[in-house]
Formats: sequence, structure tokens, C-alpha cells
Amino acid sequence: MTDTPRFALPLLEASQAQKHVTVNEALARLDGLMQLTLISVTETTPPLTPQEGDAYGVPSAPVNDWSGQGGKIALYVNGGWVFVPVTLGMRAYVTDQNGWAGFDGSGWVLGLITLSAHGAGMVQKVIELDHTITAGATSVVSSAIPGQSVVYGVTGRVLSGITGTGLTGFSLGVASSSNRYGSGLSLTQGSWLRGLTGTPLTYYSSENLILTAEGGDFNAGGVIRLAIHCAQFALPSE
Repeated sequence: MTDTPRFALPLLEASQAQKHVTVNEALARLDGLMQLTLISVTETTPPLTPQEGDAYGVPSAPVNDWSGQGGKIALYVNGGWVFVPVTLGMRAYVTDQNGWAGFDGSGWVLGLITLSAHGAGMVQKVIELDHTITAGATSVVSSAIPGQSVVYGVTGRVLSGITGTGLTGFSLGVASSSNRYGSGLSLTQGSWLRGLTGTPLTYYSSENLILTAEGGDFNAGGVIRLAIHCAQFALPSE
């Protein structure tokens, strides 16, 4: 055996010359794999100017230096790419998606919490978006809440002040409940909201979030950052 079984770390051989080369190679791989951070798990093309220690989860159909290495971790070590096998249940922080992901045997799943023997799992998500207020009595964030999800709550922060004629505040909710996630909410820049559902609520189809003006109408132009905190469930395989 010339490599370790899990991470393909190079092993020393009997009477090997230049032992430090092999040892340093193994240490460099360990340095990249421990507390694993992947820059991306969706890029199929290697970056033009990678840095030492950069790591990517290689998706299917990669090209150039990653060709034929789909499903592995590409680690840039000593000026070149090395490819490390991925094992079921591995976890990593994915930089370009700002979240933790787990490997379900075929790909990296952002927010993966549990995983059965046949691929059923629970996924926790935070869906964050910036919404620019439109003029009128309401301002709609189309399909903000994904279908087939259980929502625990919605949080937010006003990035730039919300204005309007006679406006005293706003409420946040959905079509069936205009204030489900808060009412009397502040319009000023930097103010925040934390709207919790007393019991986690299931949305079977996608749903708009609706901001409703209180005391007047919205002017166009204020910006609010919203985050939907929810869970989704993957089906078992056939």
C-alpha cells in the first residue's frame, strides 16, 4: 500500500530516499483537509491563480486540470492539484454559499443535518435576500419562502431607511396573515426584526413574503435584508 485508504496520504516506503518529500506532501494534504473549507462545490473549471491550500469540491463533468476527477476534493498543494476521495458523511464549510454542507454519497448538500442509509435527510437552510421596497400599500417579495419547507421564523434588518407618506411602520407576513412575522416594525436604517412562529409552520408551495405599510403607503427605494430560517426533507432513494 502506497497511500492511506481514506485520504490518499502518501506513505513512506522501506529504505526510501528523500523521505521528507513524502512526509511534507502528507502534512500539506492534512493541513488542507482538517477543519475542511471548500471554496466552491459547483465550479467545474479550476481557477487560473489558485493559492496554496485552496480546496474545492469537484462536481460532475469538470474540465481542464480537474477532468475525470468529479466527486473528489481538489486540493492545491506544492504548486499543483492533488485529488482526495470523499467519504459519506464528510462535512465542510462552503465559502461561496456561506454555509456548512455534508456529503451524501453523490454530492455536497448545504445544510445537511441527518442522513439515512438510503439518502433521506433533513436539511436546515437560511435563505437570505435583499429586497428593495416598491411604492404602494404593500411590497411583495415573490416566492421568498420555498415550497415543501417548514419555517421556524424570519429575521431581517433595514439596510436603508424605509419612507412613505404618513408611514408609521410596517408589518411582515404572507397572504393569509399579514403580520405573521411582525407588526409595528421600525422603518429606520439599522433596525431589526425577529419574527418567530410559535409552532414551526409548513408551506407546501412557495409563498410570497409581504411587507404591509402601516399608517400610509411606501415610497420606493428603502432596502431590507430578510432571512428565512427553514427545514426541508430529502426523499429516500429507490
